[in-house]
Amino acid sequence: MKVFLKIIVLFLTIKVGSQTSKDNLEIRYNQIGYAIGRTKLISINSNSKFESIYEIKNKNGQIIQSGTIKGNSLWKDAGEYVGIIDVTKINKEGSYKVSVAGNSKEFNVLKNPYQKLADDVFKYYYFNRASTELTEEYAGVWKRASGLEGTKVKIHSSAATKERPEGTIIKAAKGWFDAGDYNMYVTNSGISTYTLLSAFENFESYYTNKTYAIPENKNEIPDLLDEVIWNLDWMLAMQDPNDGGVYHKLSGLRFSGAIMPDQYKLDRYVIKKSTSAALNFAAVCAIGSRVFSKIEGKKAYSNQLLEAGLKAYNWAKKHPKDYFTNPKGVKTGQYEDFDLTGEFQWAASELFVTSGNEKFIEDISVGTVSNSVPWWQDTSALALYTVVKHADRFKRKIIVKAAKGKFLSKANELKNRILNSSMRIAMNGSDYVWGSNGVAGNQLMYIMKAYELTKDESYLEAVFVGLDYILGRNGTGISYITGAGINAAKFPHHRTSEADKVDLPVPGMVVGGPQSGQQDKCKYTSKMPAKSYSDTWCSYASNEVTINWNAPIVYVVNGLQYYQTKK
Repeated sequence: MKVFLKIIVLFLTIKVGSQTSKDNLEIRYNQIGYAIGRTKLISINSNSKFESIYEIKNKNGQIIQSGTIKGNSLWKDAGEYVGIIDVTKINKEGSYKVSVAGNSKEFNVLKNPYQKLADDVFKYYYFNRASTELTEEYAGVWKRASGLEGTKVKIHSSAATKERPEGTIIKAAKGWFDAGDYNMYVTNSGISTYTLLSAFENFESYYTNKTYAIPENKNEIPDLLDEVIWNLDWMLAMQDPNDGGVYHKLSGLRFSGAIMPDQYKLDRYVIKKSTSAALNFAAVCAIGSRVFSKIEGKKAYSNQLLEAGLKAYNWAKKHPKDYFTNPKGVKTGQYEDFDLTGEFQWAASELFVTSGNEKFIEDISVGTVSNSVPWWQDTSALALYTVVKHADRFKRKIIVKAAKGKFLSKANELKNRILNSSMRIAMNGSDYVWGSNGVAGNQLMYIMKAYELTKDESYLEAVFVGLDYILGRNGTGISYITGAGINAAKFPHHRTSEADKVDLPVPGMVVGGPQSGQQDKCKYTSKMPAKSYSDTWCSYASNEVTINWNAPIVYVVNGLQYYQTKK
């Protein structure tokens, strides 16, 4: 009997020990750094419940904080138990070490932790430019020859008209490559460009004085707008001047291999006009016109954008259900959308603010607008935001209070997830879709916009905490931005980074993020939604990059940098 009891005791000792062992507890933290004066959280994750002592030491090895952490809260999306160490009281700049059960990690506390990151996530757009050489002066080791000039683009049969028959050659130069491939899509380009323009509109003083390492940084135009112009010029070329319709995409008939842009030899086409492209185009042209109307020397450009936007909207009204699907023989991305309720109202709201024409008010009904977190297939909430932001313009015709209540309802839901979830993040359940990091970024942008509308500090504080997720306090312990952190993604599905013979990828790219679909059949270590991620070139389902996943992170990181430097 005594022998039996000894075995039981030994078994329990081993079991308890394993719960607090070095191998079983993982430290997840913001790998860039925590901001002075803001909430700072470190999560300890394990596959079983645990209790362990932790210590925080400064650079001199002195223990400045310690205690016992309990991991009793189950994070279902990762199948992990989580305990939170709150180090908010540490507000002296420097490097610190957190130690738990034999594991340790160094983390930084800084006044402006996002200064470099703010530049890197924006610079991604320069690295993704078409039709130009990237010189060593601005691209460093990622310099490359020009490619995909856009001077000999063919009209596809699906886009042919009497004025522009099949095979007609047009010019559609500049623009950004959409993702890890070399194709370009108006719908996805639309929400991405809007997000950058919205950032300028909301943080004008910051961006007016902000310079980036791009070739245009010596002219009189703010650098963010210089980059936007590179893509807007391409978007303008995607409009048929004869009827105002907008081609859905510019692409080959299939995807290319992992080659550099100058090695691309496939024929390129503008393919089929679509209502979704026209509406995205109209909304972006409207806000673009508004922004450039205030820029010296860009009045004519502002007028051009508004005229183009109005034509595109009129075309969409005449073709309300020209939904896009790939024509026969075309294998590149679809960006399909079969419910354009939100897109119509978003375009109408932007056009009303810019033009003042009250006919657009007739196309806005707050009651039918979704407040879902926006993405390329549903931009509804952007209409709500525009109505509230420009309340004085809408209040005679629209119940602004209802729009504001609807918008803030979703913002509060997201904020409360950050405040109360086991992992202290906004991501939850069905958010782990293809491009889940795009969801995460748009969630944070949504909350930041709520702060802009209300000046309620709880929203801004939630964004500071929520950004930890992208930078390593997540289900994998990987920072999902290339070049950002000690354990950042290194092998994105990005043709230039794969083909350029440079060891490290282009920096500042937000990779797709975890999702359990694993459609690429690559090697994964977990099927759990928050952990199903593969840092490999193979994994286009979790590790590709796109302009629309970067855009909200540009908005958020530069916004946080703006607010932090104002303190």
